Amino acid sequence: MLVTREEMAFDFQGAKLDPVKDKDVIVWAVQQFLYGEITGVQIGHWLYNAPDLESARFLSRQAVEEFQHVGNFLRILEILGAQPEKAAWSVRFLATGLMGGDWAEHVALEMALGEGLVLQAFYAMIDTVDEPEIVAILKRGVRQEERHVDFGERQTAKAIAGRPALRRRLLGLALVSLWGVSRLEAFMKKRLPMDHPALKRLPDLVRHSVRIAELRLMRIGLTDAPISSLSTGRKLALVAEAYAGKLALGVASWVLSVLLLPLRLLGLAGPKRLTDTYLSDPLVVRGGQLGAGPEDDAGDAGEQAGPGGSPARQHGAAARA
Repeated sequence: MLVTREEMAFDFQGAKLDPVKDKDVIVWAVQQFLYGEITGVQIGHWLYNAPDLESARFLSRQAVEEFQHVGNFLRILEILGAQPEKAAWSVRFLATGLMGGDWAEHVALEMALGEGLVLQAFYAMIDTVDEPEIVAILKRGVRQEERHVDFGERQTAKAIAGRPALRRRLLGLALVSLWGVSRLEAFMKKRLPMDHPALKRLPDLVRHSVRIAELRLMRIGLTDAPISSLSTGRKLALVAEAYAGKLALGVASWVLSVLLLPLRLLGLAGPKRLTDTYLSDPLVVRGGQLGAGPEDDAGDAGEQAGPGGSPARQHGAAARA
């Protein structure tokens, strides 16, 4: 990742969340995580529209991991003796409402930025929850989330290279995502007991998370200066340009689809997908066995919490997905 674990670290000054006394707080946090992992179904859309074989392979593994995380968070709720409940509006807005409209938006907003913020929350839970089995489950998930963020960073940098208009559009949309994070902070202040030693640090944690997000965006190349240094007028202009660009692209896409409809009915002029381009894909042209991908890690492939919190491993093709 472009931002290290050490840079992302936040000091809770030794404050902990007790699984008995602070059960409601931990349960609420896990319910938000659970919704985020359920949005793994969205990966199916991007897998179908993957630009190359390397990306498709990564997404296929990510989908498996996200649904392993669903099982892990259900296990944590079981440990706490709680049931799943609906996630907060701001969480649903960030995870689903801001789903990308194209590949560049997906890797920038959902993977690099969005999963980067989720990773920050994972670290916070690991550092504060005083329950070994829950912490062990979260630590396994962290290794996978770090890979997701790294992929998003690399793919975003690749997408914006030599494309200043796309760079500005993604930055404008990132501003909306960070606004959503600020709304989550306001909700937490109303929902959670802010006199708790750990929870009273939440506003500082949110500000720290936003600073880290800004640092990540700078290192990817989306902005040359911290977002916090931009004037309100400049931010509003970037957001307006971003949504105007999305609108223009949407209209152009609709017009083109209408004009090309006769050809598409004949199976012509459709979007190019891997089934059309795989013979020229670098991984195929290289020849031989594909072997393990650069992101593969035998230490946690197919790993999820089994009965009693012990890792349950899948075998065969499923474990190597």
